[in-house]
Amino acid sequence: MDVDELILELISSIKSVFKNKTINITVTEAFDETEYLLSSPANKAHLEKSIKDIADGKGIIMSVEELYKKFS
Repeated sequence: MDVDELILELISSIKSVFKNKTINITVTEAFDETEYLLSSPANKAHLEKSIKDIADGKGIIMSVEELYKKFS
């Protein structure tokens, strides 16, 4: 979440959902997933090849429903 989205109503919502419970709240800085994936030379090469394959028409197009049926 963007830090500018932090509002007092968020705390109130958390309190109402977890009423009378002990909770853990962790705050960490978000990282750029793309930057992370490209940080490994092997990963970068694999991703670039995959992007080229899609651009060359070698990909398979399917809906989320088809993907779910095939792999779940």
